[in-house]
Amino acid sequence: MSKLLWQPAEERVKSTNMYHFMKYVNARHRMNFTNYGALYGWSIEESPVFWETLWAYSEVIHSQSYLRVVDDIKKMPGARWFEGARLNFAENLLRYRDDRIALSFKGEGRSTVSITYGELYHRVAGLAQSLRDLGMKPGDRIAGFMPNMIETVIAMLAATSIGAVWSSCSPDFGIKGVLDRFGQIEPRVLFTADGYRYNGKEFDSLERISEIIKQLPSIEKVIVVPCKGSDPDFGTIHNGVLFEDFLATEPTDLHFEQVPANHPLYILYSSGTTGVPKCIVHGVAGTLLQHIKELKLHSDVKREDTIFYFTTCGWMMWNWLVSSLALGARVFLYDGSPFHPDPAAMWQMTQDEKITIYGTSAKYLAALEKAGVISTLKRKFRFRLSSH
Repeated sequence: MSKLLWQPAEERVKSTNMYHFMKYVNARHRMNFTNYGALYGWSIEESPVFWETLWAYSEVIHSQSYLRVVDDIKKMPGARWFEGARLNFAENLLRYRDDRIALSFKGEGRSTVSITYGELYHRVAGLAQSLRDLGMKPGDRIAGFMPNMIETVIAMLAATSIGAVWSSCSPDFGIKGVLDRFGQIEPRVLFTADGYRYNGKEFDSLERISEIIKQLPSIEKVIVVPCKGSDPDFGTIHNGVLFEDFLATEPTDLHFEQVPANHPLYILYSSGTTGVPKCIVHGVAGTLLQHIKELKLHSDVKREDTIFYFTTCGWMMWNWLVSSLALGARVFLYDGSPFHPDPAAMWQMTQDEKITIYGTSAKYLAALEKAGVISTLKRKFRFRLSSH
């Protein structure tokens, strides 16, 4: 048997979301689970009941209830979940509309900026109204060639609030990489920044965008977010407009388009190592419930938390991270090199910003180890770091 490295105190166990969920299951289904192993076994053996219970426990906002949880659970792929339900993904992420911080963003070499849940709701409402005025409708594709910043989240929420489908690439992708992805989905609207910073250098995005849109005739509007400067020159961008100029200044109340549970939400992509990247469509209810399960139960995210994951908008962990808004947490966004200005940059930021839940890749930890900075980090920040 492997040696037990650590075990939480009973008081800590009982304060977790997972423990509260177990008590909820016991009360709802007259069970008597006392540990995670038993709860996990039940979730596998009684999968439809588990997902139905998670829907109720998570208080999923919906306008119409489902007729059944799943039609044929043994059908993979092709099983249809929560048929009959009508809901909106963005509405569930914008359930909080108060003065607590929703999003914080730190660009490389820049100070942190933040917006509240109330401000986020208002800005999403303004952008959603502008997209509707443009003629965008449910099922249309909206794409982002954006850094990991607040405007990217606003754009995604506005798109999904009207039932459109969101897809994004990281701005470090080349022209071919973008066309291989967006060329398959034919977006009508494209959000882009004028550029981005990485490892102490500035990179331009508009030159690539001007070439990309020449080969993407489906794009009707390009919305430009200033990142390098306050007044970007986008004269070569056909139908380009600044983000703030496109945003409705006095929007009506945000109307959340109610869509079926399996309505497309995100289009993500395979790596492209075996040919053109394959489009992977994720549905509204499945994505929402899976993310809530992982964030609320497994990651124990609470309203008082600040959650961070080192990711770009081209990786599915970005989609996962922003779903933390559904739990009312402060979501921290960073764009830039994790080694600028030094290898301790991310850990200094974590300490300064009081980040309570930190996510990163094994590759980053391996890079820290290879750079020989692990011992320095241990001394400076007084934490235990394992490569296992």
